[in-house]
Amino acid sequence: MKLSFVSGIGTLVLSGLVITGCQSSESADNAPAAAEEENEQTTAENAENQSNQPEEENVHTHENEHANEEDNNHNHAHNDNHSHNHDHNEEEHEHNHVHDEESQEIYDGYFEDDQIEDRPLSDWEGDWQSVYPFLQDGTLDEVFAHKAEESEDMTAEDYKEYYETGYETDTDRIVIDGDTVTFYEDGAEFSGEYLYDGYEILTYEAGNRGVRFIFALDEESEELPQYIQFSDHIISPEKSDHFHLYWGDDRELLLDEVTHWPTYYPSEMNGDEIVHEMISH
Repeated sequence: MKLSFVSGIGTLVLSGLVITGCQSSESADNAPAAAEEENEQTTAENAENQSNQPEEENVHTHENEHANEEDNNHNHAHNDNHSHNHDHNEEEHEHNHVHDEESQEIYDGYFEDDQIEDRPLSDWEGDWQSVYPFLQDGTLDEVFAHKAEESEDMTAEDYKEYYETGYETDTDRIVIDGDTVTFYEDGAEFSGEYLYDGYEILTYEAGNRGVRFIFALDEESEELPQYIQFSDHIISPEKSDHFHLYWGDDRELLLDEVTHWPTYYPSEMNGDEIVHEMISH
């Protein structure tokens, strides 16, 4: 039985719709001075009592003084490090803010060609579940309602119809381990090794773009698709948290498919967690 990309899909074209979300101390400045004053007092007391103390005890006192000096030096270093760490944290916060903005732009489909890098299959390694069952049982209705609140053109029902077409699939689970991809459909499982076959850049009607990372079946099989194409809003090596997958025997024809994109999230996630992730995007 050849794995089917979709069973009985209706075609829905929504011009200008952007698929996103799911295809979509304070320093202790007085401490060194206090410690120094204490050391001077200790030294004076030691000098006064030195004639009455055994040599061994004097040596012990000297070691204590040396330890106090180390403590003072440590306090100075700590204060300096604290100031340095504060500056470092500000720089890191600013860097993360810029990185987050850039990541969001890429996620939304706005990037330069030279930002794209080849990616290994390990970026999608793991056990993945289709979100289509969660659409069917109403779990994702909260997501569609949220999208409708932010839209001037589409209702929650419009969104549900749109994603019905996008998510529909009979392949309810996919496991990726090394180069091996295993499809689970109707109680059966089919495995094959897939090798990297480059990427393609797509431009959508809304003006944003996407990247398909393509893998080809190493040995032909009547039960497995010759090609699989990943799209996850990431354009360089990075572990994926969800993805849209396209599969079939014609590499070029698959690139024309933009209305049907079976979507997969980690199998350990429950419906509420998936809803939270979708809304956060």
